[in-house]
Amino acid sequence: MKAILFDQPGDEDQLYLAEVADPSPAPDAVLLHVAATALNRADLLQREGNYPVPPGANPILGLEVAGTVMELGSEVSGFEVGDNVCALVNGGGYAQQIAVDHRMLLKLPEKLSFTKAAAIPEVFLTAYQALHWIARLQASETVLIHAGASGVGTAAIQLVRLAGAVPIVTASGHKHEALAQLGAARCIDYRTEDFAEAVLDATAGKGADVILDFVGGPYLAQNMQSCATDGRIVSLAALGGARVQDFSMAPFLRKRIQLTGTTMRSRTDEYRQRLTADFRRDIWPYFADGPLQAVVDTIYDWADVAAAHRYMASNANVGKIVMTIGLD
Repeated sequence: MKAILFDQPGDEDQLYLAEVADPSPAPDAVLLHVAATALNRADLLQREGNYPVPPGANPILGLEVAGTVMELGSEVSGFEVGDNVCALVNGGGYAQQIAVDHRMLLKLPEKLSFTKAAAIPEVFLTAYQALHWIARLQASETVLIHAGASGVGTAAIQLVRLAGAVPIVTASGHKHEALAQLGAARCIDYRTEDFAEAVLDATAGKGADVILDFVGGPYLAQNMQSCATDGRIVSLAALGGARVQDFSMAPFLRKRIQLTGTTMRSRTDEYRQRLTADFRRDIWPYFADGPLQAVVDTIYDWADVAAAHRYMASNANVGKIVMTIGLD
C-alpha cells in the first residue's frame, strides 16, 4: 500500500507518498480500506518534530479515518466485511489501509459520507471527553470555548447545545457568523476584545462554569478571571506556550477552580475504547438525522497534502480539513 511519510522533521515540503508494507489485523482488529482522513494540529506538530510518537503508536501521520472493512480478525464480532465505519486511531491515517481495534469503530449512518465521517472521531471524542468525562457539564451551564472555529471548537459548540448548556466562543471576527449559525450564543473577537470582560458581561458577572482552552500559559490569568465559582477549566493544548508568568493562586483558591490537563494520544487503548463506547451510546445516534453534524471546511486530495498542511497552519479554516485517500 501507499502512505504519506517524512524522513526528518521540517516543513510540509518534507511530506511524500511512498510504498510501505500492508498492515495485518490482530485477532481483535479489522483491516480498513481508508477512503478519507482528517488533519489535526498534532499532525503538524509531529511533522515539525514537536510531538513525539507515543510508544507502540503508528508513526505514520493521521489520527482519524473513515473507510470500509476489508478483513476481520478472528475475535471480532459485530462487524462484517463491507461495513462503512470511522474511527479514532493512534496514528496511521495517512495511508490506504489501516488495522483498527474493532472497539474503536463507529458504523456510518446511511447518509453520512466518508469525507464527513472522517471529520468526526478525533474532535468530537476530544470535546465529549472534555465536557462530559472531565468537566461533568450540566444543563443550563455556560461554557467558554477558545478556538471556537477549530475542529474541536465546532464540535464542542454542538455538544454544549445538545446538553442544554450555553456556548460562548473566542474566534477571529470574520468567523463569528458561521459560529453563531452553529449555535454559539456569544462570539468574542480575541484580537479586539478582552475575553474575560466579555464573558463576565455575558453572564451578568458570574463567569463561565466550564472553559475549554487550547492556548495555555498566556490565557491562564484571564481564564481564572472568566471562571465562575466552582468552575472547571480543561486544558487541551498549549499552542500559545506552556509557561505562566505572574500567576496568582488567589482566584484559583477563592473560586475553588478545578484545572485539568489532558491529551487524547497519551491515553491508554482501554481508556479510548471506553470513551468510544460511551460516545457510541450517548452521542453517535444524533449524527443520523439529529442535531449533530461534521463541520468540513475544505477537502483535499492526499496528493496535495503539503497544501493541506499549509492551509491548517494559516488558521483560516472553520471546522475540519479533510483529505481523500487515492487508490493509486
